[in-house]
Amino acid sequence: MENPVTPRATGRGPRRRDRHGRGMRGPIAPPQVPLAASRAEAFADLVQDSVERLERRWPQLADIDFVVLEVPRLDGTGHVWSDEAVPLGGTVPARDGRPARVVVYRRPVEIRTKGRDERAALVHEVVVEQVAELLGLTPETVDPRYGED
Repeated sequence: MENPVTPRATGRGPRRRDRHGRGMRGPIAPPQVPLAASRAEAFADLVQDSVERLERRWPQLADIDFVVLEVPRLDGTGHVWSDEAVPLGGTVPARDGRPARVVVYRRPVEIRTKGRDERAALVHEVVVEQVAELLGLTPETVDPRYGED
């Protein structure tokens, strides 16, 4: 008897479905939908939004690196913090040809906030405070709306 179905090629590639034809067919959400962004990416976007808001008033911020780290490090680099308060951000002054840095710690900020709006407000406060420290100004000078929430 003749077999009307052609046999499968012997070179097997990665299996995308299970043997019953089921399984993931594609991503759950397209990349442009906020659901597809990880929590770390969404947090980095909040920091970037805050920086862009401040750069309109302070163009010299383009020379400062803004970094998001998960948690503060306990090392010998001079970043000392007590058991009572975990820092939400920090600064690293410019030296040896490297630009100054503003660091925002994601996990401590997330733990202290309940929703996206509250998180965005706290991120902006942290960024304003750290920029003020770097520039030697008060937070109210950096952003006149600081502390109005």
